[in-house]
Amino acid sequence: MESIHSFAQAHAVFLSGLILILAYIFIATEKVSKVTVALIGACAAIFLGLVSQDKTSEGAANAHYYINYIDFNVIFLLISMMIIVSIAAKSGIFNYAAVKMLSLTRGRPIFILPALAFFTAFVSAFLDNVTTVILVMPMTFAIAEKLDINPVPFLIAEIFSSNIGGTATLIGDPPNIIIGSAANLSFMDFINELTPIVAIIMVAVCAFLMFAFRKSLVASEDKIAELARSSGKEKCVTDVSCAVRSIVVLGLVIIGFALHDAIDMQTSTIALMGAAVLLIFEKPEEIFKELEWNTIFFFIGLFIIVGALEASGGIKMMADAILDATHGSQSATSMIILWGSGIISGVIDNIPYTATMAPVILEIEKVMGAEYAHPLWWSLSLGACLGGNMTIIGAAANVIVSENSAKHGHKITFMYFFKYGVIVTGISLAISAVCLWFKFFI
Repeated sequence: MESIHSFAQAHAVFLSGLILILAYIFIATEKVSKVTVALIGACAAIFLGLVSQDKTSEGAANAHYYINYIDFNVIFLLISMMIIVSIAAKSGIFNYAAVKMLSLTRGRPIFILPALAFFTAFVSAFLDNVTTVILVMPMTFAIAEKLDINPVPFLIAEIFSSNIGGTATLIGDPPNIIIGSAANLSFMDFINELTPIVAIIMVAVCAFLMFAFRKSLVASEDKIAELARSSGKEKCVTDVSCAVRSIVVLGLVIIGFALHDAIDMQTSTIALMGAAVLLIFEKPEEIFKELEWNTIFFFIGLFIIVGALEASGGIKMMADAILDATHGSQSATSMIILWGSGIISGVIDNIPYTATMAPVILEIEKVMGAEYAHPLWWSLSLGACLGGNMTIIGAAANVIVSENSAKHGHKITFMYFFKYGVIVTGISLAISAVCLWFKFFI
């Protein structure tokens, strides 16, 4: 083992980079489960000694201990929000909200599309994207069936909206959770910096989609009248007491996020407290079965893989390369990160990409200072989250919706989605670039 470790230390940057690249390739091709890829990569990094198994070294804390590279603020925030959302969804409150929103459209498809889009975006700002689309999809299929129209335009709008809306807050999309924890950015920081940009993007994207799908958003007057009469009459809330508890706890958790600096508590602690309160009234073993443990262990493995690259000095090399390419220009660095993140996140999963880039920006911050790095974090968030709209494999929500659509007899092909996705991503990144430029560089 000593000889293996000696060889690995001598070629640490190469080996840690190779592990990360191979992990990316396998994740992108989806031949092997991404959680399996992440855990195998993490085990390889530990086995080779790129990160240490020992908590202490020569009587002192070991900086390269692999546990140190796992961001437990991210892990516990994800787990806690999954618990809260799982319990809340069980009560039916999200379906109830969707029906109420749709009753305002009076059954007109041209109004249903933006209503569903903005509802999806709003919910995605506070819940994870996959949960949001899972909650909204059944309503979408029911509406399309009643109106006897193609549900694909609505589904595509929901995919775009879930990724755009998730960009608005700290907890809306996993990349933001990683960024917030790494940069020590608060819930209100994301609200103040990103929510106005996201609102502008949503208006622009909805306008484009209403124009692009205008010929498909037509239904007979009889069908429209029937939907308008039935909308809102369905019994959606199945457990009133659970719904009330969930709304109160979710509201308090969000208030806690907004005030976490003032009360000096981490967002993960606030979310964990809310989850614990709701679990008092539930059977924990049933709730835990519904959690996305694959996602949690994927994060853990990924943190260790990226930690190996950081320990080897590879992250510092990447940061130096970016600064060299932009000659230290803050605006150029920000734009490269924004557009580069958008394009790359459209091709590969935005979670491993963000987990890799966050330490790079931290390294840039060490060299250039916090003020220089501040807009870079927002460039990374906007690029990574919005870029997921480019292709059908750009984000988990995209895949979930396309698979469900195919099961209902409405296949969404890669190229059909890309035709709209590349335009929506271009609009989103262009608006982001202009907003960032006026906010930070003029």
